[in-house]
Amino acid sequence: MNSLVQEFNDYRTRMNAVILGKNNLVMKRLWNLDTNTYEAGALDIKTKELLGLVASMVLRCDDCIKYHLGKSHELGISTEQMYEVFAVANIVGGTIVIPHTRRAAEYWEALQES
Repeated sequence: MNSLVQEFNDYRTRMNAVILGKNNLVMKRLWNLDTNTYEAGALDIKTKELLGLVASMVLRCDDCIKYHLGKSHELGISTEQMYEVFAVANIVGGTIVIPHTRRAAEYWEALQES
């Protein structure tokens, strides 16, 4: 696995364990709500992940972007589809999203190498 991808996944796993290990009911409910939001419903899982990615890019959350890129990769989103998502995020968010698009493109390339 590409080291960029491995480092992110290891850190996320380790810190989630720390946070959830504190047994805070509100935090556990928040994590559960997040998990349930991305399950299939009226919208399929791929669509929800791509929506999450666009929102994360517009909100400029690099960790969230990496997470949704990873899920999108697992779900078989193509590079062509991904760059259309990048385009939507940039149109909605404006040029301030460009640096996040660069990092997203770098991470997407790393996922392709994995």
